[in-house]
Parts: sequence; C-alpha cells; structure tokens
Amino acid sequence: MAKTAEIPLFPLRTVLFPGGILPLRIFEQRYLKMIRDCARDDSGFGICLIREGEEAVSPVKPAQVGTHAQVVDWYTLEDGLLGVSTIGTVRFRTESVWREDDGLFRAEVVPLAEPPALELPESFSVLGDVLARFMEKVGAQYPHSTPDDLQDATWVGYRLSELLPLSGIEKQHLLEFQNPIDRLQQLLEVMPRFQGEEL
Repeated sequence: MAKTAEIPLFPLRTVLFPGGILPLRIFEQRYLKMIRDCARDDSGFGICLIREGEEAVSPVKPAQVGTHAQVVDWYTLEDGLLGVSTIGTVRFRTESVWREDDGLFRAEVVPLAEPPALELPESFSVLGDVLARFMEKVGAQYPHSTPDDLQDATWVGYRLSELLPLSGIEKQHLLEFQNPIDRLQQLLEVMPRFQGEEL
C-alpha cells in the first residue's frame, strides 16, 4: 500500500489482524460491486470494527485503525450468496472517511508500519505454549505458518488476539498497539480469565 491510499471500507462487528483469514458472506449490492472491483483491479479493501451504530439500520462509525484485506478466493455458498475468503495484510489509520451515494464507505488511509521482527521473549513463553495448543486444532487455517512463527512476537500476538474469545473492543485495542511487547503484555494480563477453559 502506498504512503496514503484511498480504499473502500467494510465496517464489521469483527476485527481482522494482519496474517489472519476472514471468510465473508456478501449479499448487499454495494459490497458485491466492491468485491467485483477488487477482483478486477487485484486490489483490496479495509475492514474496520463498527464502534457505533448498527449496519443497515443506522449510520455506523468505523474504528480509526483497521486492516487491509486482500481477496484470495470467492465462491458461491449453498444459500446462493457470494462467499469470499480474505487475508489481512497491513494495518492502517483512516485520515478521513466518507460515504458514497450507494452507501459504500471510502477512506483516505495511511498504512501503519510493523516493527522489525522480534523473537518471543522468555517472559511470554506461556503465550507461545497456548498458541501452540490452538494451532493443533486450527493450524489448517494458516497454511503458510511454520513452527518458527511460534517464536515471532508479532505473529504470536496477532494470532492469540484473534483466536481468544475476546470482545470486539478488546480485539480492537490489541490491534492498535504499535509495539508487539505491549500487545503480549495485555494478552498475558487477560489469560487468567480463560484458565480452566478448553481453549
């Protein structure tokens, strides 16, 4: 993504993290057109958490930080709707957001650079262990992952942020951390909530 870019936005009740896979069911005309345009131009769109409002009922306010989604596959679902598989690429911050006549949000965005690769510190090794257990069950969702990823502080933080049963606003908070160590620290603090649960 360029230093600044204009992209379509898809506000959702979920948070997409870089490297994460998000399947979508598309049925609204504005989003069908958006996906067609993305497929034609080999481009993507931004996914932002809905901070306020209810999609299709009232005006919504998307979060300022989101993740660029690249379309990797599309298919027809059993109910006849369009199914789309997307992967998160880079985080961005919206500089301005507006709504087109057809209801589609667009935004001027600035990509947020990721910090250099950092090995998972020993003090957070328990998070790597928890993620390893997750990956035994859901590893197929991450076909390009390797065992080395479990030692990558950023990758561990992003994967646990999306896999733990946290609220949307908690996930958004984790997405917005610029420093992967801050994200890991926050995850370490919420882990006791899930002790005894089958993750």
